[in-house]
Order: sequence, then C-alpha cells, then structure tokens
Amino acid sequence: MTLAIVYTRASIGMDAPLVTVEAHISNGLPGLTLVGLPETAVKEARDRVRSALLNSGFEYPAKKMTINLAPADLPKESGRYDLAIAIAILASSGQIPHDALNQHEFLGELALSGFIRHVNGSIPAAQAALTQNRLLILSVENQHQLNLLPANSVKFSSTLLELCHFLHKKTDLVSNQYFSKSPHPPNYEHDINDIIGQEQGKRALEICASGGHNLLLLGPPGTGKTMLASRLMTLLPSLTPQEALEVASLHSLTHTLTEDPNWPARPFRSPHHSASVAALIGGGSLPKPGEISLAHHGILFLDELPEFSRSVLDALREPLESRKVIISRAKAKVCFPSNFQLIAALNPSPTGHYQGEISRSSPAKILRYLSRISGPFLDRFDLSIELPLLPLGTLSHQTNQGETSEQIRIRVIAARNKQIERIGKINSQLTSRETTIFCKLSTEDALFLEHALNKLGLSIRAWHRILRVSRTIADLNASRHIERAHLLEALGYRAMDKLLLHLQKQVS
Repeated sequence: MTLAIVYTRASIGMDAPLVTVEAHISNGLPGLTLVGLPETAVKEARDRVRSALLNSGFEYPAKKMTINLAPADLPKESGRYDLAIAIAILASSGQIPHDALNQHEFLGELALSGFIRHVNGSIPAAQAALTQNRLLILSVENQHQLNLLPANSVKFSSTLLELCHFLHKKTDLVSNQYFSKSPHPPNYEHDINDIIGQEQGKRALEICASGGHNLLLLGPPGTGKTMLASRLMTLLPSLTPQEALEVASLHSLTHTLTEDPNWPARPFRSPHHSASVAALIGGGSLPKPGEISLAHHGILFLDELPEFSRSVLDALREPLESRKVIISRAKAKVCFPSNFQLIAALNPSPTGHYQGEISRSSPAKILRYLSRISGPFLDRFDLSIELPLLPLGTLSHQTNQGETSEQIRIRVIAARNKQIERIGKINSQLTSRETTIFCKLSTEDALFLEHALNKLGLSIRAWHRILRVSRTIADLNASRHIERAHLLEALGYRAMDKLLLHLQKQVS
C-alpha cells in the first residue's frame, strides 16, 4: 500500500483552482475518512465511491483509508470529486498503475453503478488543466460543451471501468473535436417581417443591433413589444469563437448550456418579474452566475418592467456600466462578466393606456406608476420608443410586411464591421473619452444638442448615449461624420423622457 496523488479541479466563479487528492491506505479499523474542508455532498462520496468500485468489479480495500483534499482552506462542494477519489483509492491499493496519473486530471460524479455523471464548470476546468500541460478526463455527458476547446485537449469516459482500461493502456477514450463555426447564419423560427406595422420599432431594433444599444419599448398591451424584443436575436451576428467560449464557460457553471441547433447564436434571457436580486445578479455561498451573466454577449429582456422590484432594477445599474459584476461572500469573492444588451418593455399606465377615451388613469396615477422605475435606471437606456395602436385598416388591408431579418442583418453586420475597424469595439462600448474623439459634433450641432438636453432635463450620461446612437445611425448611413439628421433621429428615440416631462407639466 502506497500514497497516491491525483489531480482534480474545484469551481470558484470563473476559476477552477487545482485540488490535489491524496489517498493513503494503512492498517487499522476499516473505513474511509475525508479531510480537507469537504461539504456534505463531498462527504457523501464515501458511499458513492464504495458502491461504484464494487459494481465495477474492483476490490474495496478493507483497510483504514484517508483521503485529503488539498488545499485544506479551499471550500469544496458537490460530487465533482468522486471520480478523483475513486482513482486515488485504486492507485493507492495497486489496482491501477501510477505512471499515467501525473499527466491527467479527473472530474466527475459517480453513480452507484460506476457510470460517470456530468459536472458543472467543465470548460474552466479543462482550460486550467491545459495550462498545466495535463489532460482532463470527465463524463461523456459534458462532451458537447468541450467542443469549443482545441481538438484532443479533453477525453471523455462513460464508466469508471472504461477509464481504468484506458489507464492500463488497453483501450483509448473519445477526445473532443473542435467545433467549426457554420458559415450560414442561424435558422430562426421567427422573422421581423412577422410584425404588422410598427416601422419605427423595426428601425429602432436595427439601430440597437448595429450598435449594441439598450432599448426601452413603451406602449399599450398588444402592440408588439414582446414580439419586437424577441426578433432582435434574428438581426444579430453569430458569436465569434472567443465569445462563444466565454458564453459556454458561464453556462457550464449552471448546466444551462444545451445542444441548440442555432449554436453559436447569442443567448436570450427573459426572467419573470418576480425574480430576486440573487437570481438576476448572481449569488449563493459559493456564488453562481445570475441572469445578467448568462446573457453575456446576448440579450436580457425584462417584460412588464414596472412590476419588477425597484431594488432588483437598481442592482442592474452598476453592471450595465462596468459590464461585469463582482459578488462578495464570506467564502469567496468572484467576478462574472456581464456584457449584455438590455431590452425592456412596459405599459404607459396601470390600465395600459394613457391617452384618449381608452385611458382610465389620471396623469398623477400614471406618473406614480412610472415612478416605480428610478431615474438613474432609466438613464441607462440609449433609446426609448413608443409603439402606438395600429391605425384603422392596417389589419384588414395587410400587404407585404417589408424587409426580412436576413436583409436587415446584412446592414447590421456592415455597420458593426465599420465600428470594429474604427476602434475595435461597437459604439455602445465606447468610453467617455472615446466618445468625445469618435463622435465629434460641429459647434452648431453641439449647441443644438445641449439645448435639447436642457429642455428634456437629461444628464451628461444621456449626452454621451445620444452621441453613440447618432454615431451608429451615421454608420448605418455610411456617413463619416455625425450630421444634424442623425442627431434629430437619435433625439426622436427619447419617448420615455418626453412622456415623463409631459406628465409632470400636467400634474403641476
């Protein structure tokens, strides 16, 4: 009986720190002792490993066994250490050779039958193993997630017995195959020309897709707000290989990555308005990513915006600016990326309407309803548009609904390419300094915009956001400079500011 050392990986946010599993077998009262700060799920590995070894045809040593998970000050949870513990016991008892252990890392939960189950956080673990020139071995259930990594950098096993045959060099294991991005755009079920009318809304979607801007949709029930938001996905380009790897890494932490036929399409997250701060931002004793991180490089859609808790919405303000979220807990402090595009929809009043005979709410009630959303949060929207009820005759005389998503996507990609060539990022990601440099206005236009902001009561943040939207409109029009027409169109997408100003005047 000898000491065996096996390597595995923990999961702390986007990091996968190394955990060394040390197994020692000696004379004494038979039993398995786990040390090294294991949580309850890790302690339960004693029973899972014992049954998995016996059902796989191996001997379970009737000796005193001590398993140490080092470093001891690193919290360890879940069943991700089962496979490494089983391999350490087999190596320490002489049932498998030691020579292959230094070149591999093992990650997986064991079923009682010896089947290897999936674990969360497989992509960060595989990347960390590669940096140490070791090969990660894990369940075949994780296979589709790891195809974004270089080919043959990870191996998969379905059972403990199959893995041991590999360590005895009697057979080989399946390796990952690099996913080659399809040259064809994703095939979406819906198209933007499904929407009847709402041409201004479609134009606003095109601008948002081109520059990555945040959009607020305002209008009565049934005017197409949710349909427009869902069609934004059809206008965006597919993820780049690096973006796809970042998205897959985040989703692997929560096992929400599925075999989507449209992969690598951008994620679209639409949480219910009852979602808590932890659900949106992320949380837990060992923090897991929330909806804003699962929407990284994609879209976060908040429907029925005033129904969300005000504290939940205000918690989004900082991540919207920094494009990341830092969660501090007693056990760990983690940072998750959250570079998402925010789309929100709301009714203009508690009854859904605010004008004409249909309205059943006074201006004071409407203003009180809209005041559920804080001003600083509304300031984070680059565009806000009003979607009115369709004019009489629109439904009975339907004609061709205009351009398809594919036609608009061509212009969106061309505008994005101009932005990438200019500074290496899309317009919504420009800093204040970069906005000043690349969104210059003539003296007359700057004075015009300043007067408009003063009339609407907008902040300096709104000044920069209007300039970025104007720059995107100029890019769509293939214009080198921002012109007055571009500024006027950008100012036209401030429906919420105009509505609030109008209501305040009526109330006063």
